[in-house]
Amino acid sequence: MDIFEAIKQRKSVREYSDKKVPKEIFEEIIDAGRVAATARNVQPWEFIVTSDKEVLDKICGLCPNGPFIKDAPHLIAVFSKDTKYYLEDCSAATQNMLLAIEALGLGGCWVAGDKKDYVEDIRKIFKVPEGYKLVSMISVGYPKNKQGPKAKKDLKEILHWQTW
Repeated sequence: MDIFEAIKQRKSVREYSDKKVPKEIFEEIIDAGRVAATARNVQPWEFIVTSDKEVLDKICGLCPNGPFIKDAPHLIAVFSKDTKYYLEDCSAATQNMLLAIEALGLGGCWVAGDKKDYVEDIRKIFKVPEGYKLVSMISVGYPKNKQGPKAKKDLKEILHWQTW
């Protein structure tokens, strides 16, 4: 899929089939995150992929905005060293992975992490060393239903040349 098509077709998917995503495809997705823009080339990220239903149930119980996590076949957790631009760097990595997920014919949904009250509990579930921050989580799987992206504002509504 062309990058511009992936960007325009990307949507949040919260309902998945039971089909598992092969490890090789996850390696492609994580590789897309790994090569994201990063301030000063610090590359502060670490990625954890899980399909453990017990873990997904625990995370779902902690995360009020992610009730669909318990039914997702997989989850990517994006952790970062506590660096000056950790949020920007890991958000870029998360977006790259979401675009890769779309381009590969999968579905995903970004679930907030940073500054939420559950981040420490999730860090402990994954046995992540202290000093790392949970930036985001992405539920991943094959979409249960085919759906298109939601309508976005027209370019003319939000583009300004030279000044507002």
